[in-house]
Amino acid sequence: MSSIFEKLDNKKRKDIKVLGQFIAIYCREYHRTEVRDAFTFKDERLRNSLGRKALTLCKDCSKLLNHGIVKLLLCPYDPKPTCKKCEKHCYAPWYRERIRKVMRFSGLYLVKRGRLDLMVHYLL
Repeated sequence: MSSIFEKLDNKKRKDIKVLGQFIAIYCREYHRTEVRDAFTFKDERLRNSLGRKALTLCKDCSKLLNHGIVKLLLCPYDPKPTCKKCEKHCYAPWYRERIRKVMRFSGLYLVKRGRLDLMVHYLL
């Protein structure tokens, strides 16, 4: 049986990093009063995908990031389309609504602060 980590190419690493950054921004702005812990992976390949900076996320946002990464790695399409343009939505309804909210908020947050490099990735 093949490992889902075999599908961890450069594009997916970048997608994971951007997803982590978007969720971290959302969590920092909306969950300031909740207990937040450093988010780390046991697998070194995933840990390297998030970059050097550790993410600090609340429990719900950690679950959302884990769900998003699993869905990204298990995506049957090659090349992987953006989730909003995909014909088959694999996110569970609660996660799907939540990720939309995170992407909408974090995207506007980054545009207001001039981070167009991440927005280009988000839009394409």
